[in-house]
Order: sequence, then C-alpha cells, then structure tokens
Amino acid sequence: MTAQRFRGPPSSLDRAQFVVLYGRVYEHSPWIAEAAWAAGLKQEHDTVEGLHRTLAAIVDAAPRKRQLALLCAHPDLAGRLAMRGELTAESTAEQASAGLDQCTPAEFQRFTELNEAYKAKFPFPFIMAVKGKSRGEILEAFERRIHHTEEVEFRTALSEVHKIALLRLRDL
Repeated sequence: MTAQRFRGPPSSLDRAQFVVLYGRVYEHSPWIAEAAWAAGLKQEHDTVEGLHRTLAAIVDAAPRKRQLALLCAHPDLAGRLAMRGELTAESTAEQASAGLDQCTPAEFQRFTELNEAYKAKFPFPFIMAVKGKSRGEILEAFERRIHHTEEVEFRTALSEVHKIALLRLRDL
C-alpha cells in the first residue's frame, strides 16, 4: 500500500491504511498512529490541526521511557546516516531543505563535534525542525541548546518532534 492510493479523510481510513499513511509522521514510531486509530477517529481528526493535536497528546501522555525511545528514533543532523543515504525519505527531504546535504567540510566537522558533545551530555540526539532553517540557524540553536539541563532539553526536543510531525502532516 502506498500513501497515494488512499483517498478520503483520516477518519474514513481503516486501521492498516491509517497506520501506513500516518505511522511515519513521528519518526520510526507507528505506535502513535496505532494509538490514535484505536482511540477512535472522528471528523475533528480530518484536519491537519485536529489530527496533530491528537497525535501530540498521545506522545505527551506516553511514559517517559516511550518518549525517550521516540527521541532516540531521530537521526543526527548532518550525521553519518545522512552521509550514507540511510535516512527516512521524510528526514532526507527535511535535512536537504535546510541545506544539510551541502555542508562544507568545516560545517560537517562542526555538526559532527556538536552531535558527539550533545550525545555525551544527553541520552538522545539533537532534534530540531529544520525545514526552512539555514545551516547557520541550526548550528546556532545547537550551540545554545547544548547548555540546557537534561529536563529542559528533553521538553525542547519533544516540542521540536511535534513541530516536525505537524510539518509532515501538512506535507501529506
């Protein structure tokens, strides 16, 4: 099944169709779409905003361990997976839209250093909704956020994951 075959609003899709289409909105975490479908989809879920609110609420209500797994499902920005072409189609497009696939050697080195320092401090990768951002803006945010406490950065990362999900829903 491909996303292009599905016609109609989210509330009209069966479970399999819904999970195939919306299960990739949150990186490698179809459990969120499965939970939304299991809770029952209504007309209010047929808008991007309505569906996003429900998906975000499922993430926010999840145990911290599950939230941490969601954060860890995200790739490093301008990281090794990107260089090897091993990102999801969504992550590839998002990183390319910010020019992360065109880093200079110096920029790539700085991203590598920041990714390593970040992961040494936090138990999850640096996450930012990069669509529409420049490499400079991303590096600036990286350098600022690395000084956060773990709790502040955990909440910031979840907020960025929700922004990414909203952008992905809009693209669908």
